[in-house]
Amino acid sequence: MFAYVVRRILATIPVMAVVALFVFSLLYVAPGDPAAVIAGDQATPDDVERIRQSLGLDRPYLVRFGAWVFDIMRGDLGVSIFTNLPVVTMIQQRIEPTLSLMVVTLILAVSIAVPMGVVAAWKVGTWMDRAVMGFAVLGFSVPVFVVGYLLAYVFALELDWLPVQGYTPFSQGFVPWFENLILPAIALGSVYIALIARITRATMLEVLQQDYIRTARAKGAGQPSILFLHALKNAAVPIVTVIGIGIALLIGGAVVTESVFAIPGLGRLTVDAILRRDYPVIQGVVLLFSFVYVLVNLVIDLLYTLFDPRIRY
Repeated sequence: MFAYVVRRILATIPVMAVVALFVFSLLYVAPGDPAAVIAGDQATPDDVERIRQSLGLDRPYLVRFGAWVFDIMRGDLGVSIFTNLPVVTMIQQRIEPTLSLMVVTLILAVSIAVPMGVVAAWKVGTWMDRAVMGFAVLGFSVPVFVVGYLLAYVFALELDWLPVQGYTPFSQGFVPWFENLILPAIALGSVYIALIARITRATMLEVLQQDYIRTARAKGAGQPSILFLHALKNAAVPIVTVIGIGIALLIGGAVVTESVFAIPGLGRLTVDAILRRDYPVIQGVVLLFSFVYVLVNLVIDLLYTLFDPRIRY
């Protein structure tokens, strides 16, 4: 087991190296002269040269890349061109809203989607199954920003039950914190719920046809025990896989959701940095998101061994 864990951790190193190379290259593959674009039309040649030096564009590519990697290993992601603040500081200021939104969305999606998929497989062919599949199709079809605007209009503007936008830190109380996150979490989790529910249903349908399920029924095991103790445990590997893959949906959807609900998180920071061509901030945020995604997939690989001890590749 220890050797397997070490191998999986070591396997993430070349992945992160490729990701770092791609993120760093964003500055060079952008059309035009990045320094001139950032400086603006009214900039003088001295302004352009100053920005070029601050970005390291006056040095060779490999030299700049090596220095950038060295700075990252020391925890230095650079300095914002427009605010002159360290990128690490800007990320620290914005990470709580995004992390809160993703955690609430993940808990909400898994707690809703997995039971939905299990019930749909149990009642296959009935109206419950068709309702779950209809919701899944609807969840995939409607964009996140449309769901967000509809939820905000109904529950915030018309019914006045929840705040329409903004974010309240957790330190100011659980209730106001949760009230600001419930609508964004539902909007962001709509596609995620649909994905997990469909995979859970398909996997459970296959598992429920196995011989050990018929043996459990013959022994008089109750239906909840059969569904959640026998079948769901053996169907967990594909479900956990799609939950891990769906983290990418949360990361990408957080950018749109935070814009719709005016949440001051990393998604809004990314959009603002892209609009201003603030490359150090863009590189820092993209690198952080990539690291989180690689880390989540590592955790998923390690969880496989808990659900299926035969996995030791």
